[in-house]
Amino acid sequence: MLALLGAFAVIPILLPWLVSRIGARAFYVAAALPVIAFAHTVWLAPQVQSGDVPFEAYDWIPALGIQLSMRMDTLAWVMALIVTGVGALVMIYCRWYFRGKSDGVGQFSAVLLAFAGAMYGLVLTDDLVVLVMFWEITSILSYLLIGFYNRRAASRRAALQALLVTTLGGLVMLIGVVLLVVEAGTSSLSTILAQAPSGPIVDAALILLLVGALSKSAIFPFHFWLPGAMAAPTPVSAYLHAAAMVKAGIYLIARLAPIFALAAPWRPIVISLGVFTMILGGLQALREADLKRILAFGTVSQLGMLTVVIGYGTRDAALAGLALLIGHALFKSALFLVVGVIDRQLSTRDINELNGLGRQAPVMAVFSFIAVASMAGIIPTIGFVAKEGALTALLEEAAGGSAWGLVALLGIVLGSVLTMAYGARFLWGAFWTKKDSGIARTEWPDPPIGFLAAPVLLSGLSIVAGIAAPAIDDALTPYADTAPTSTPGVPAPDHPYYLALWHGLEPALFISLGTVGLGLVVFLLTRGWTARARVLPFTANEVYNLVLRGIARLSVLTTSLTQRGSLAVYVGTIFVVFVAAEATALIAGGGCEARLTLFQTPMQLVAAPLMIIAGVIAVRARKRYTGVVLVSVTGLGMVTLFATSGAPDLAVTQVLVETVTLVAFALVLRRIPARLGEHNASVLPVLRAVIAAAVGVTMAAIAIIATSSRVATPISERFPELAYELGHGRNVVNVALVDLRGWDTMGELSVLILAATGVASLVFVTHRADTLSDFTAPLPRTRTRRPLVETAEGVKPRTDGSQRQAWLVGGQRVKPENRSILLEVIVRVLFHSIIVVSLYLLFAGHNLPGGGFAGGLVAGMALVMRYVAGGRYELGAAAPADAGRLLGIGVSLAVACAVVPLLFGAAPLTSTFFEADLPVIGHIEFVTSTIFDVGVYLVVIGLVLDVLRSLGAEVDRQAQAQTAAGLRPGVSA
Repeated sequence: MLALLGAFAVIPILLPWLVSRIGARAFYVAAALPVIAFAHTVWLAPQVQSGDVPFEAYDWIPALGIQLSMRMDTLAWVMALIVTGVGALVMIYCRWYFRGKSDGVGQFSAVLLAFAGAMYGLVLTDDLVVLVMFWEITSILSYLLIGFYNRRAASRRAALQALLVTTLGGLVMLIGVVLLVVEAGTSSLSTILAQAPSGPIVDAALILLLVGALSKSAIFPFHFWLPGAMAAPTPVSAYLHAAAMVKAGIYLIARLAPIFALAAPWRPIVISLGVFTMILGGLQALREADLKRILAFGTVSQLGMLTVVIGYGTRDAALAGLALLIGHALFKSALFLVVGVIDRQLSTRDINELNGLGRQAPVMAVFSFIAVASMAGIIPTIGFVAKEGALTALLEEAAGGSAWGLVALLGIVLGSVLTMAYGARFLWGAFWTKKDSGIARTEWPDPPIGFLAAPVLLSGLSIVAGIAAPAIDDALTPYADTAPTSTPGVPAPDHPYYLALWHGLEPALFISLGTVGLGLVVFLLTRGWTARARVLPFTANEVYNLVLRGIARLSVLTTSLTQRGSLAVYVGTIFVVFVAAEATALIAGGGCEARLTLFQTPMQLVAAPLMIIAGVIAVRARKRYTGVVLVSVTGLGMVTLFATSGAPDLAVTQVLVETVTLVAFALVLRRIPARLGEHNASVLPVLRAVIAAAVGVTMAAIAIIATSSRVATPISERFPELAYELGHGRNVVNVALVDLRGWDTMGELSVLILAATGVASLVFVTHRADTLSDFTAPLPRTRTRRPLVETAEGVKPRTDGSQRQAWLVGGQRVKPENRSILLEVIVRVLFHSIIVVSLYLLFAGHNLPGGGFAGGLVAGMALVMRYVAGGRYELGAAAPADAGRLLGIGVSLAVACAVVPLLFGAAPLTSTFFEADLPVIGHIEFVTSTIFDVGVYLVVIGLVLDVLRSLGAEVDRQAQAQTAAGLRPGVSA
């Protein structure tokens, strides 16, 4: 089972390529995997029926007790058969539905197969937390499937609506899962059901779980997303909205009902909402003229019926409910596929445009009649068997005095009448010859025989399953026996109910026949109804749109109140909150002990005053660049403190960070006036001084109290030992970064990537293309050997008499007054040496000062030199690789170091040590955490390169474009 789940994750990746090669025939290949999964499920049937439940598990997150576990009991077995069997037939059907089409089909096939895999995992997993993950995966994939026609506004809206409703329900359900898991002490679903916990917390958890289940299965008040989802291609409707996705909520109810149906909140929620949904959906189906929407609202009604029957929670109701679930998957998916054939052949689904189709397509009409007969509960279909069982179970409950049994019985009877009515409306609208209707006779082009195979097979199985009711009863009884025989206080039946095609002349039979007759009467009375949008005074869509508008207005109000556009206000707010929160904590903490020393090294007495003086002068500086340089003095002071305190790694890293930061500021300041004008002057300087002083005092107090309040030996004292034993390195700082505290570094890499993306998105306003690829184009040839220069008109030979040759490629494109031959020579000589030094720092950092961060900064400084000496063209020649790719490769290496150990049963970021004695080379050692360090190295280079390309090269290009347009640089047109 786990192997099949892995195949469902991998094979969809190959489908887009396969579709590009063989077209829609690739769906045959896609169908092969569900067929294999279906055959495997059938093969496990004897084991499941014997009570020897197949179980496979892999410890995924041992610390939390979360497993990738697959458990196939009777309920999971039935659901797996539906998910894989119907999924395979729908994919075969797609081969004909998408014949001759190519746009987006590859992506569609991949997403559809991945959805089948997610549903396969959802119904088999035994871990509640993993179930929630599969639950949300199905929501995301259904969003992509429903929005397949992404150029249509209706499809986009329907997809977003389905995503928001089901995802919101899933998030609410997640809270319930957390409560239930904490209360039970395990995330194993089978263990929780065996424990059968109870109490107020469990009741609250059940309510939250039901919110998720009802939203997924389109039960009122979440029913409105399903009819809207009919904007999806018909195969999506047949699979997701008849056999798979909407069954996820029903599956969860079926899983919990035998144990929790007698809990206080269960039946009031499940039965009342189920009955109301059944009636509402049935009435709306009678008002629709679109065949697909008739089935959509019919599906809503049928899901309400399934919720009532399977969620009632007694043994006989559970047996009938599971049989009804099987029947619904067969007849409703068959009807949706029939509508797809009609729509594909005629480009219409409107019953007011169809006339006489039954005589021209007799095979399709006959099997559509069979499917509707099963839906309405007419003998000899599985729908009749299930419906008779449900009526009998609820009759016993109602006769025994159960109020909810009576409500459920009346709801099922009324819902069955409406089911027969809209079923007849579907058949009449699609296949009947409408005499005296004014509708022209429909000309029917016969479809390929393969196009009809799936709906014919699914519909035919409805009769086969009805005739094979005793065998189905044997298969489903183990699940039904997990539920109580009856509601407490209601007498138990004389004998357990069993599924059969004929139980004799019993009350349920006459009620069933009565619903069929009344349903036909209702159809005749409502046949002339035209499509109307509402049954209630308001529609759920109107409420949904009202809520969205309210959220949008609230967000605008919140933004207008909090986002004032003033950096000073934002920073001041952060500082005030910080001081208030920390001061409160410090005061509430009681007494404290301060252990202070004046200094540890004499250098601190020199560096600290200089840093303080530089900070004070920086505040008073009137030129921006002066202020930046003075701020850097404080950073260089920290370099001195690190270097004299035995932290050479930190000193090297700090000086490189300060240098790169100074370069970034310098690049930004080129587009900003040098002096601070009056409009840049500080507002409320006294208030700012007070806030600044408060922040400084608070931070000092935190440092003093935190360092003096330690009551346990810090783990950092063991870092030298751990670095050598676990990380196989002697440089404690670097080993801590890439091994002992690797998760922290992973987070820092994410921050660096976000910073690079943020900087680039502020500069590359209209596009994010890497324009430096244009800068590496060959220089134009000239008939003279004169050097070239870049002008507003392009790159031309110099006419100023200068014959200086360029030491750098980009030097020829720099204006003469901006060139420095000395700088070009120095950069030409030192660049490669600096790159070698950066690589040395990278690989030596495990045992000596250095590491990926320091090495990346050194390599970045080499790129800064090339840019400063030769401009953006020189930068393009020095680093032709895309910065985004470097960032992506770097973080991918880091993530791989976290993921690969999981495949071998180790914790994430676990490193492995290799050593060997090689001829000539000698003894070598290698630690896999070095790969993580290489990722850090590439991310840092990518960050520096992205900053240079955005704040440097792109700003240069924009300035040149503005100059060519006759504008002053920095002024927009």
